[in-house]
Amino acid sequence: MAEYKVQFEVFEGPLDLLLYLVKKEEVDIYQVNLTKIATQFIEYIELMRELDLEVAGEFLVMASTLMYIKSRELLPADQQVQAEGEEDEEDPRWELIRQLVEYKKFKDAATHLQQREAEQENIFPRLPGRLEFESTTPPPRPEVSLFDLINAVSNVLKRFQQREGARDIFEDKWTVSEKIELLGRTIAERPALKFSELFEQTTSRSEVVVTFLALLELIRLKQVVVSQPAPFSEIEIRRAPSAIAASPAPAPEPAAPVARSQPVIHPPHA
Repeated sequence: MAEYKVQFEVFEGPLDLLLYLVKKEEVDIYQVNLTKIATQFIEYIELMRELDLEVAGEFLVMASTLMYIKSRELLPADQQVQAEGEEDEEDPRWELIRQLVEYKKFKDAATHLQQREAEQENIFPRLPGRLEFESTTPPPRPEVSLFDLINAVSNVLKRFQQREGARDIFEDKWTVSEKIELLGRTIAERPALKFSELFEQTTSRSEVVVTFLALLELIRLKQVVVSQPAPFSEIEIRRAPSAIAASPAPAPEPAAPVARSQPVIHPPHA
């Protein structure tokens, strides 16, 4: 498979990933187990590399910080006290938690503003007379982050771990461009598609990666939209409204040829 890097216009950095992992654990930020989160963070970085996604330097810096915190917490209690007493700087655990709390406040505020903006788009000023308009804009669906997609594809990749252990060899038969074309046709023919359905016919980890990259590219090009009915539920894929509006109208079927009457030739009278 040729190297194919996907970059998103909307930056999702290491704090976004940390917040995602905390939310997945369903615990309060102040009660989060950073040792466990550190392990999950490293696993996500390794998976991002396997998926040929760009891993920014900020992720590696955060990974180093988490591993340092993890190493301190794994020390015996007496050595932890000694290590903390030798340094006057703030405990890195609380510094990281403080950053997470502040970042979450900004994220929540931005989400609230986006929701207010979407609500304002559905409000129309009162017009003279009794004219009433009902908005046809569907309610916004829960947002799906890049890490939601990575979490979903990691579950798909687990299906092939046992096969690869048996040394099954599959030939790479697809390129990202070919998968983009195939997914585009599939989504155009169906109103909605579940994430798992994209991989029902895949035969190897490499094909899963190619299919996933094709989906990311279609999202970046605003050809498809992804949503989740509930947090961590199955992701749904739909054709973007802008892509539907830009679709050319089907060509009219050619009219059936009109049969022309042939002149009747009578034989000459004898």
